[in-house]
Amino acid sequence: MTVKSPGGSDTTFYQKLMRLVLPIAFQQFMLAAVSASDAFMLGFVNQDSLSAASLAGQITFVFNLFMGGLTVGTSILAAQYYGKGDKASIEKIFAYVTKISFLVSVVFFMASMMIPERLMRIFTPEPRLISGGVVYLRIVAASYLFTGISQIFLCILKNTGSAMKSMLIGSTSVVINIVLNAMLIFGIGIFPEMGIAGAALATTIAKLIEMAWAYGESLRPGNSRLRGNYLLHSDRLLRKDYWKYTVPMLGDYLVWGVGFSMYSVIMGHLGSDAVAANSIANIVKNLIVCFCTGLGNGGGIIIGNELGRNDLEQAKKYGAILCKMSIISGILSAVVLLAVSPWIINVTELSAQAADYLKWMLILCACYMVGKSFNMTTIAGIFPAGGDAKFGLICDAVTMWAFAVPVGLLAAFVWHLPVIAVFLIINLDEIVKLPVVISRYQKYGWLKNLTREA
Repeated sequence: MTVKSPGGSDTTFYQKLMRLVLPIAFQQFMLAAVSASDAFMLGFVNQDSLSAASLAGQITFVFNLFMGGLTVGTSILAAQYYGKGDKASIEKIFAYVTKISFLVSVVFFMASMMIPERLMRIFTPEPRLISGGVVYLRIVAASYLFTGISQIFLCILKNTGSAMKSMLIGSTSVVINIVLNAMLIFGIGIFPEMGIAGAALATTIAKLIEMAWAYGESLRPGNSRLRGNYLLHSDRLLRKDYWKYTVPMLGDYLVWGVGFSMYSVIMGHLGSDAVAANSIANIVKNLIVCFCTGLGNGGGIIIGNELGRNDLEQAKKYGAILCKMSIISGILSAVVLLAVSPWIINVTELSAQAADYLKWMLILCACYMVGKSFNMTTIAGIFPAGGDAKFGLICDAVTMWAFAVPVGLLAAFVWHLPVIAVFLIINLDEIVKLPVVISRYQKYGWLKNLTREA
């Protein structure tokens, strides 16, 4: 990689960044498109099917939090070892994390198969939504087994110079999912009309194809492979390094994600209209924020590469560029969200009350998009790449569990505030944490550990 002097133009950096950001952002967009297609198509079946699938999807969301924590730790080490050219260490990490990921997948598979009704009662007391969610969970359960393997394969590809291939596999899986959604939900061609069960089956089939393709790609010459001897015998020092990065990040994902799921619990007890509107608002937000997600993940990989070469000054320089880009990205995302909001409201099949809720929810989502973008780039990208994975855990624990969740519960069930007021309160966490995140970045607290090691 060409390195320019600090403050100078570095076209190579931007080229490398875009080669990472665009595939990751597109892959995130395609993943969000699955939820969007579920909501859009099930909305034509009925609003209850849309709401039930959304609430059942919270179990998948929590599962993906575990996958996210495991892959972030993998990404940090893989990026650094790739920067050093140490393929053997990458394959050792690859094997170890695959074992952990599969065990997590089995737990979610068993829970969704054996106690789906109990899981649904966490999110809603309404019998119609519970029964629909039970059907969805029992069918989608197998997808957790496939995803637990495929995500680690795709993570290794992404961090070892094959981000485009990782994007192609993930995106193709999403396209298959969406096509099967239409065929199985509505009964197109030779397929029966399955409704909410069809949405779950489509996801499971798509994830099976994704896993098989990712495994096949790993067998190509030059790619890191899942080797049997590393599966049986893991490296103690690498395990220690892996959990040093992963435990704080996994904790952060769970603290943030379970808190986010609590938002669905709160909204789920405010009625089907609130659930439906909140579901669509979150889907639209996830679609729009994909570039911000890619910026954080891609930027973290580049900074990890530089730190693997012990170039702290270059890492600082790139961190500054990424922060500026995150602000611009957040502003543009807010503009896009506001621009598409009228169209979203018009095409969704919602009751008048739910449509009114959705209008205001989308406006509020746009208002906090800059904070969301900056926090994602720093907490999920720059900070962990610099060895500061614990900060995100502490920050999210305080803002979500000392503010957003308890105040949201009070607003909904004690103060009985309007639905939109409750939605505003539970979405203020990104704004509340912003001053502390900015201060942490400016003081380079995220590089202290690595600076001492260097």
